[in-house]
Amino acid sequence: MAETAASPLSRFLRGIGIRQVRLVTGLILFAYLISHFANHALGNVSLGTMDAALHYHAIFWQNWPVLIVFYGAVLTHLGLGIWALYARRQFRWTAIELTQLVFGLSIPVFIISHVVGVRIAAPLFGHEKHYPQAVFAYWVFRPYMQWTMYAVLLVSWVHGCIGIYFWVRGKPYFRKISSLLLALAVILPTLSLLGLYQAGRAVERASAAPEWRADNLSRDKVGTSAEQAVLERISSTMLYGYFGLIGLTLAARGVRALLERRRGLVRLSYGSGKTVRVPIGLSVLEASTRFNIPHSSVCGGRARCSTCRIRIIGDCSALPEPSNREIFVLDRVGAGGDPAIRLACQLRPRTDVSFFQIFPAHTATSSAATIKPALPGRERYVVSMFVDMRGSTKLAEQLLPFDTVFIINRFLTAVSQAVVECGGQPNQFVGDGQLALFGLSTNPQTACRQAIEAASRIAIHVDALNEFLGDDVPEPLRFGIGIHGGEVIIGDIGSEEHTVFTALGDSVNVAARLQDMTKALSCEVVVSEDVLKTARLAAGDLPQIEVPIRGRVEPLVVYTVEKAGMLSDLAADFAVAAA
Repeated sequence: MAETAASPLSRFLRGIGIRQVRLVTGLILFAYLISHFANHALGNVSLGTMDAALHYHAIFWQNWPVLIVFYGAVLTHLGLGIWALYARRQFRWTAIELTQLVFGLSIPVFIISHVVGVRIAAPLFGHEKHYPQAVFAYWVFRPYMQWTMYAVLLVSWVHGCIGIYFWVRGKPYFRKISSLLLALAVILPTLSLLGLYQAGRAVERASAAPEWRADNLSRDKVGTSAEQAVLERISSTMLYGYFGLIGLTLAARGVRALLERRRGLVRLSYGSGKTVRVPIGLSVLEASTRFNIPHSSVCGGRARCSTCRIRIIGDCSALPEPSNREIFVLDRVGAGGDPAIRLACQLRPRTDVSFFQIFPAHTATSSAATIKPALPGRERYVVSMFVDMRGSTKLAEQLLPFDTVFIINRFLTAVSQAVVECGGQPNQFVGDGQLALFGLSTNPQTACRQAIEAASRIAIHVDALNEFLGDDVPEPLRFGIGIHGGEVIIGDIGSEEHTVFTALGDSVNVAARLQDMTKALSCEVVVSEDVLKTARLAAGDLPQIEVPIRGRVEPLVVYTVEKAGMLSDLAADFAVAAA
């Protein structure tokens, strides 16, 4: 009984890794940053309001329990940043990753003198520095330092926002809140910088009066010249120490590279026949990146998905034991009991190993050369096909977010492949659904037959995908399809900066409604009678019903198809007719 009760706790603990600690400490620091920025923004009201609010800010952040957590988060987050610089085996960064690391490591350089002058000066010399003293120091006494403060505010804010983006981008609610997050990411720092600017101007004007200087620049507030000299020496020592730490980290990377060369190389054999030799200590995913071998990794090697999974060929006893985080991820996808299944981003083999990728990477990329100029709208008969994946919400509840996105992408790829094979064009992707168009360059009869054949092939491709995924999904992927044709307007829709080629018209909306009906009618395909008539194909034994369509007065005659594969006979008739 106790063992059962401890099981959820043990699973939770296994899920905690370096990235989870970095996330939690980063959120604590970002919360402090938001509080500080909000305090700065009050400078747009007045310096007095700004200074009065600082009292409440300090009540929370400077009580001992919070202070211990805060400074613990500072030291831990900084240490993990240094560790990231050391641990990263290759520097083929994306621009956003490089920006995050460089900005994060540069923050201490900007704030060391501020921390020493405000935080250390208080317990060391009893200084009582608030906004008037800090603003005077940076805007009047050393005016060039104000640009340092502007820089550190922007650098720290961008660093934090990138971290938040990496955290929430795979969440199902990200699209709904992305606009709000963007607005906050722009508005809050803007108000903060303006507040500091207004406070700086107010102090600059007020400091011209001897009375203001006597009240705000007394010894108990800013100290003596000798005390300031001591604080500057402390700042310089900490700054040089930090630069030394960065230098030691880079030197450690060089020493590690030399030691790895002396220890020798290991051979990694990919199932495709590709073989590479890499130094001991590199992960399989890092080896793939180093040698430009395509390897699926939706989360970028952060152990937040399982798409980089590999299956070891042969003996697994010589492999390093998986980390708690790797066990957690593999358990989540039901592969934790198989020692031959490993995460490529976590496995660092010490001996030669052979394997194959469970999820082969896509190598096809879209080229900018294929982008066509905007097309004006024109009227044309088009067959619209809406395809929707069933149970994606349940899938998201049972799998990791990145794995859910990966599987949805594979589903949409299977659908797109069937559409293209039959002469159609994938047009819009809406969540886990797709709109495909037929008839953009063919006559109506051919377009209708192509759509019917595509529905049949979608069933074949999805069945193959289900067989490929096997136990990696809780249950086989299912879908619903609605097909209807009619006159629509096709062309590029949107603004000058961003246009999307699509079709607009009643028949497109009807196809979407028919797809929705597949749930209530317990079938995979609902196709309108108009499509079959235009295709000149007999419906055979397909059930025929009349259904109301929202927005239309007259009901629509449709045929329901329990399984999309049943349309293969109609597709065969099309093939015979074409021959």
